[in-house]
Amino acid sequence: MNIMYVSVTERRREIGIRRALGAKPATILLQFLVEAVLITFCGGLIGIGVGFGISKLIGIFIELKPVMTAGIMLQSSIICIAVGIIFGIIPARRASRLDPIDGHLSLIV
Repeated sequence: MNIMYVSVTERRREIGIRRALGAKPATILLQFLVEAVLITFCGGLIGIGVGFGISKLIGIFIELKPVMTAGIMLQSSIICIAVGIIFGIIPARRASRLDPIDGHLSLIV
């Protein structure tokens, strides 16, 4: 969520220009939600890989055989996407409500 807040803050000018050129708030909301989902999905894939690698390394020293199935990969990917949506909604709404003139939040609902 903090990464998305920083992204919104740093891209106020871009958001203002897009709004001034006619982009609808829903389009900007979708853009930031997709970005949040991609960030969490990529982070999740990295986490899955690192976790599996560490468990393989530990398995060398103790008798433990880590298992990675397609179901586990799918479940963890779905959880990553859900986290991206849940924690990306507030920053995305904030971005979609920015005023195109001065870059501050407007009262558009």
